[in-house]
Amino acid sequence: MDKVTWLFIFVALYWAYCIFWGVKGAMTAKTASDYFIAGRRLSMWVFVLAATATSFSGWTFMGHPGLVYRDGFQYAYASFYTITIPFTGVIFLKRQWMLGKRFGYVTPGEMMSDYFQGDAIRILTVIVALLFSIPYLGVQLGASGFLFNVLTDDLLSVNVGMWVLSLVVLIYVASGGLRAVAYVDTVQCILLALGIIITGIIALNIAGGWGALNEGFARLGANPELGRWGATPDGHNTYLAIPGVIQFTAGLGKETPVGGLWTGIMCLTYMWALMGIQSSPAFSMWSFANNDPTPFAPQQVWASSFGIGLILFFFTAFQGMGAHLLGANPLVNEAGIGISTVLSEDIAKKPDSLVPNYFNQIADAAPWLVGLLAVCALAAMQSTGAAYMSTAGGMLTRDLYKRYLNPTASHVTQKLFGRLGVAFIVLSALLVATFSRDALVLLGGLAVAFGTQMWVPLAAVCWMPWITRQGATLGLTCGLIAVIFTETIGQTITGGALPWGRWPWTIHSAGWGIIINILVCVIVSAATQDDRQLAHRMKYHNFLREHAGLSADKRKLVPLAWILVIAWQFFGIGPGAVIGNTIFGAPDAGVDGWTFGIPSIWAWQILFWILGTAMMWFLAYKMEMSTVPETEITALVEDIGDVAVTSETQAGSGGAA
Repeated sequence: MDKVTWLFIFVALYWAYCIFWGVKGAMTAKTASDYFIAGRRLSMWVFVLAATATSFSGWTFMGHPGLVYRDGFQYAYASFYTITIPFTGVIFLKRQWMLGKRFGYVTPGEMMSDYFQGDAIRILTVIVALLFSIPYLGVQLGASGFLFNVLTDDLLSVNVGMWVLSLVVLIYVASGGLRAVAYVDTVQCILLALGIIITGIIALNIAGGWGALNEGFARLGANPELGRWGATPDGHNTYLAIPGVIQFTAGLGKETPVGGLWTGIMCLTYMWALMGIQSSPAFSMWSFANNDPTPFAPQQVWASSFGIGLILFFFTAFQGMGAHLLGANPLVNEAGIGISTVLSEDIAKKPDSLVPNYFNQIADAAPWLVGLLAVCALAAMQSTGAAYMSTAGGMLTRDLYKRYLNPTASHVTQKLFGRLGVAFIVLSALLVATFSRDALVLLGGLAVAFGTQMWVPLAAVCWMPWITRQGATLGLTCGLIAVIFTETIGQTITGGALPWGRWPWTIHSAGWGIIINILVCVIVSAATQDDRQLAHRMKYHNFLREHAGLSADKRKLVPLAWILVIAWQFFGIGPGAVIGNTIFGAPDAGVDGWTFGIPSIWAWQILFWILGTAMMWFLAYKMEMSTVPETEITALVEDIGDVAVTSETQAGSGGAA
């Protein structure tokens, strides 16, 4: 059988599994709580695998290797999102779960509205959820259509493949709710990891092994003019070095950074952007879906930081950087320093096609493996999209329909509108992806940066009682506006009139947004302090301190925790990462001149991945930021998916009731 036949066989098996859980989830979901947050009863390993799959999407599988190829090891600092994404979870998930358990929250909008005693923050939360979900989902669905177009040799067009593949996702997500999403995600997580590993092995095998690959990197280092951006200001090949701490350019579209975009400050703020994945409203609902916080630490430390980190820093590096030596780089081919020319030079024009090109290298020898890898890629693309479809549908139902149109909506009605919400989100994503890919690109740039702006209201709810409703609301609003006007969409809206371009000073839009967000929040909060509102907020914080407070011995470690986090961010993913360019040997020193026989920048990244995993263990376990509270938490209301007014929440004029 050829690869196309195997492809359809594996897709059919995968679809059957998805539909099974959609049907089973629909039969299990008796109440709104069952449908929207799996009745708060997700098992430990289901959450560990499902949350990991949701965090690392098809972009990790398809887009990330292509960008490592396009920009080299300076971009590969993005692989640290295996640590920065769950870092957000360490900071917020346990405390959100505690509040959800105590007060019966189903959506983050209910939690925010109750805490701040106002509905503006609820509406903003829903807006963030939609602006995150629709473009993010559109990108994933479009990529799945492109993958099947390539692997079926144009048998299915991109749009036909995208719509057909999306239909099954819609069916199982709308039918089974978050429980179905979670159980499908467990398999999707395994397929995602397996696919990246196998593709990396294919790349390494074609290159002739570890030694041959590093010999090729040494030849790249000896030819700095072959870098995509030319040489760095220090004369290094831009594939093997970051160009400095910061560049005071007007931004992409206005000026071209010297030696590459990925300065230390760009890497840092880009990691802040990707932190937006687990601070997005969807992950608040993931936290509410657990019976207790037991799964949080294993997911954050071992599944994500260590497991996915190991895969990206090695197997994705093999794919992306190996491509330069295997025919995908026309300049390397012309210079005659590559290993082979089995990959197409057209990859230089479309880096996203790199992974399918690796698949095709084994099409004749193992067509069944091509089919399996294609399903691995499809699962990776659908894992994140399904979670955002389900949770955004829940927020549309609970925070808009139930709150404003039908406060007494029954469980049946809520589930119906939840399914309609899922259909609306999928249809919106497909229409944008089909008819306006330019708009999809523009909106896609906003998604994770918008999620990052939720850090401020989440910090208020979980940690900082002095942040007021006005401060959080205005800060979030201004942060979202700052993201828009430091992204491509801002240039489009203004007809290119903005003088600073996209990502000015090599600072990502998420960085600009969170800086403005914090500044406005602090200033407005200082000017709007109110004793009555503070007393209301302190009810939540007193509860959190009672159940999540540290012992005296652990409190002594708080300064150390701050030092570890700041130092790791500065040297591992920030301005201090420039040290990694040469500390283990200059890029042009060759294999014998490199301390570990690999480029210094790669060794630095591996070192700080190990240190970052240790930091995450210290925070999650030692500092008890993701462990089960020692004191049992008692729910104030019967958890039936409808939040009731209690003595704790009656003071709020905008509560979740």
